[in-house]
Amino acid sequence: MTRGPSIHRRTALATLAALGAAGAGLGTAHAQAGKSALNLAMVAEPPTLDIMSTPADLVCIIMQHVYEPLFTFDAKAAIVPMLAESMPKISADGKLYNITLRKGVKLHSGRDLDAEDVVASLKRWMEVSPRGKSVAAQVDSIAAKGPNQVDISMKNAYAPLLSQLAMASGMAGIMAKESLATPLREYVGTGPYRFKERRPDQYVLLTRFDAYSARSEAPSGYGGKRTAVVEELRFVPVPNANTRVEGALAGQFHYADLLPIEALGRLEKAKDKVVPIMTPSFGFPYLVFNTRDGSMAQKAVRQAVRTAIGQGEMLAAGFGDTRFFIAEGNHFPKGTPFYSAVGTDLYNERDAKKAKSQADQAGYKGEPVRILTSRQYDFHYNMALIMAEQLKRAGFKAELNVVEWATLLQRRADPKLWDIYITHSGQFPEPMLSPPQLGDGAPGWWTSPAKQEALSALNQEPNPAKRGPLWGKVQQVVYDEVPYINVGKFASLSARAPSLQNYTPFTYPFFWNTSLKG
Repeated sequence: MTRGPSIHRRTALATLAALGAAGAGLGTAHAQAGKSALNLAMVAEPPTLDIMSTPADLVCIIMQHVYEPLFTFDAKAAIVPMLAESMPKISADGKLYNITLRKGVKLHSGRDLDAEDVVASLKRWMEVSPRGKSVAAQVDSIAAKGPNQVDISMKNAYAPLLSQLAMASGMAGIMAKESLATPLREYVGTGPYRFKERRPDQYVLLTRFDAYSARSEAPSGYGGKRTAVVEELRFVPVPNANTRVEGALAGQFHYADLLPIEALGRLEKAKDKVVPIMTPSFGFPYLVFNTRDGSMAQKAVRQAVRTAIGQGEMLAAGFGDTRFFIAEGNHFPKGTPFYSAVGTDLYNERDAKKAKSQADQAGYKGEPVRILTSRQYDFHYNMALIMAEQLKRAGFKAELNVVEWATLLQRRADPKLWDIYITHSGQFPEPMLSPPQLGDGAPGWWTSPAKQEALSALNQEPNPAKRGPLWGKVQQVVYDEVPYINVGKFASLSARAPSLQNYTPFTYPFFWNTSLKG
């Protein structure tokens, strides 16, 4: 079982000891006298608490309790209103979105949310968010039309707009306009929990917002009524996966995120202490290529790498249990609107001889292939080990650079420091939601005429039935130009305490509507 760097283990063990000393066991779950609280083991220390500024899952998981978007996704992945009163009125040409806000929604500062907050927040999102920047290129103007009305005018019809506004990761979260700054110093949203305290390497503490304005609809996915039943949420960074397992088994945590699959047997044998959770169709691991600098800048060399790797072998190394992964080359699952088999004949080739010939023809001369990865997500690291060996068999000089996750997030922004990095994304219903490389400016810096042509056709088509085949053309360009490689699909393993009630597995775990038994 993979172990993280020693500093992670020391930090995690110290955290466990501190929690135990504070009496934060599952039976009472008191972070403070008389207050119910959840101790939630996360994979790392969040690099920031600015939910707009990063697509990092960890930031989203924590701060989606503090900030809310205009729209969100229900249990069937349909877009539903959240801070918006209802779905928007859209002009016949698809260029004007008229959005009415719910009245009486309270900000954590105590005043009512208004259209000026929404306009200021969306403008900031389009300036600082990788996702927002791609939307900004499509937006003509955003304006307040009275205290509860916002108009978004687009340059052209842009089918993914509402999905982009509903996405939790890199969220277009609505903030109090007076709190806006770069970097953020105050975290003033509308969510069921408000920010209380952050102690680096110990916890992020959120407390119940008693003036929260909930929707009236029944809860469904991220949509509907949200109730902060538990008074406090304490997100604890535990970078070592083994320590998260041991903490869950020992009763230190009410929830432990992203556990190694090999721990499933132990969890199943200890159901009186812990309940294992499988989140199906969780997402997909993928490899991002540096198309700007270094050994992967040339398309023909990236194509040789694509030929060399075997995604099936990588998935087996990352997840082991076949119940937790599917090796298939289609980006979207069968039966969904965007399913396409285009290009999948190039998936999972694992042909070292052919790859070496392709690399030689492309002029590859043994330059280092720097693979950037982290042990915070153990399946990233295990897949990286296998991929490095596959590349070496094909004659590539593969070098594994293992760093902390926060360091990886920093380094991937510099094209001089890496050639391939490993990450993962949730499986979302709209192609433009992930991976961010489909947009502009994300690490990897992929741009080409073929990309722009295929994406423009997809995004300007308002008819959902016609967008499916257009995605197939985008998928073909991805296989041809290799800006990233979708490794396959996977389910995740996490665990909860028997006392944690009403938890519903989703890509980004949330803890409103959950309660503590007894």
